[in-house]
Amino acid sequence: MDMIDPFGRTISYLRVSVTDRCDFRCTYCMAEDMAFLPKKDLLSLEELDRLCSTFIEKGVRKLRLTGGEPLVRKNIMHLVRQLSRHLKSGALDELTLTTNGSQLARFAGELADAGVKRINVSIDTLDPEKFRTITRWGNLPKVLEGIEAAQQAGLQVKLNAVALKGFNEAEIPDLMRWAHGRGMDLTVIETMPMGEIDADRTDQYLPISVLRAQLERQFTLADIPYKTGGPARYVSVRETGGRLGLITPMTHNFCESCNRVRLTCTGTLYMCLGQDDAADLRGPLRASESNELVSRAIDEAIGRKPKGHDFIIDRRTSRPAVSRHMSVTGG
Repeated sequence: MDMIDPFGRTISYLRVSVTDRCDFRCTYCMAEDMAFLPKKDLLSLEELDRLCSTFIEKGVRKLRLTGGEPLVRKNIMHLVRQLSRHLKSGALDELTLTTNGSQLARFAGELADAGVKRINVSIDTLDPEKFRTITRWGNLPKVLEGIEAAQQAGLQVKLNAVALKGFNEAEIPDLMRWAHGRGMDLTVIETMPMGEIDADRTDQYLPISVLRAQLERQFTLADIPYKTGGPARYVSVRETGGRLGLITPMTHNFCESCNRVRLTCTGTLYMCLGQDDAADLRGPLRASESNELVSRAIDEAIGRKPKGHDFIIDRRTSRPAVSRHMSVTGG
C-alpha cells in the first residue's frame, strides 16, 4: 500500500529525528544556548521503532535517521539494529543516517554490521580553526577520524556542506577535491531560514547558482540524471572524476518531486521542511497498543501535504520562515 499525497506524489522516504540534542552548535542551525526538550516528551526507542515500522508497512522504502546528532541518542544502536530487520525482510530498501561525524569512530563498524550501506557527514570546512568557529564546539580531527573509520568499515560516505558567503565559499573547490580524491560525493546546500539564530542569515546566504558559476571558472560541470532519493541535483566534475550534488531550497524549489516527510523525536510529523503544518502521532501511538489509530493519523497528515515551501531570505523578511530550528527536524 503506497501513501499518495494530494498532488499525486508517492511518499516513500521518511526522515526521523531521533534527538533534538547535538554535541555541536553550528551557527546556521542552532543558537548557542539551545533549550532542549524534556526527556518525557521524547518517544522511547521502542516507540520510534513502532512508528517507523508503521510507515514502512505503509510504503516507506528509505529511512534516514537524523537529529540533532543521531549518534548522541542513548542506545541508538539498539534502534538501528531493530530497524535493520526491515532491510533483511526486503520491506525497506535503505537505512541511512546523517551525522556530524563526531561519534563515527565509535559506531561505524556497528552501523555497517546492521546493514547501513551509506551515510551523510556534514562538514563545512577543512580548516580546524574555522571548523571550531562554525560548529562552536566541534573538533575537526575527531570528525576526520570518524570519516576514515566509516570508510574502513565499508560505508559509502557523502559529505554535506552548507554554502556560507564569506565563510567557506572560497574553500568549496578544495573540499570537493579532497572528497573526490577519497571516493566521496560532496553535496552543497543553501542556508535556510529556520529558527532564530545568533547570526544574520542575509549575510550568510550564498545562492548555489552563484557558487556554481564560481566553480565553473576552474571545473567542467555537466548535469547528470543521478539520484539518491533526496532533493539534490547532481553534476559530474570532469577534473576530479567525482560527483557534486546541489541542493537549492531557496533559488530552485524542488518540491514538485518531493517524496519525503519528517518525524521528530516527539512524534510530530512535518509534511514539509519549510511549512509549520504538522501532525501529532505521539497521541494516537500512546492511546492504543494496535497501530490502527496512528495509521489513520498518518493518512490524514499525508492528505495535507502542501505543494511546496516558500523560503525567503532578504532584508525585509528578518523573521525565519519557520520558527523551529533546523535541529528539530534534522534538515
